[in-house]
Amino acid sequence: MVKAYSIDLRARVVRFVEAGNSCHEASRHFSTSPSFVINLMELWRQTGSLEPRKQGSRRPGKLAPHREFILACVAGTPDVTMPELAAQLKERGVTVDPASLSHFLIRNGLSYKKNRSGKR
Repeated sequence: MVKAYSIDLRARVVRFVEAGNSCHEASRHFSTSPSFVINLMELWRQTGSLEPRKQGSRRPGKLAPHREFILACVAGTPDVTMPELAAQLKERGVTVDPASLSHFLIRNGLSYKKNRSGKR
């Protein structure tokens, strides 16, 4: 993952641009990309902060809105297979790979484990 530029560099870039230099001149002077300087100056003018914005994001995934339905299906039929569950979701208009369903169930605390007697 790319690391954000230091606050010190950010402050020097802002001072350089506010001293009358252009963003492109600042990018050449500090060996950064022009987009970094332009975005930094936009952030500075809007918020007055030099702190980098949050990087990356975590999407909830397309199965999150159907969590209750999926868990109810598994609770109602504990031995449901992933292809069967995928077919039930397909009826609701959601196309999903059975492997994705398996990963979703594991993330939600469900997994298929046999006990010593062979029963679940």
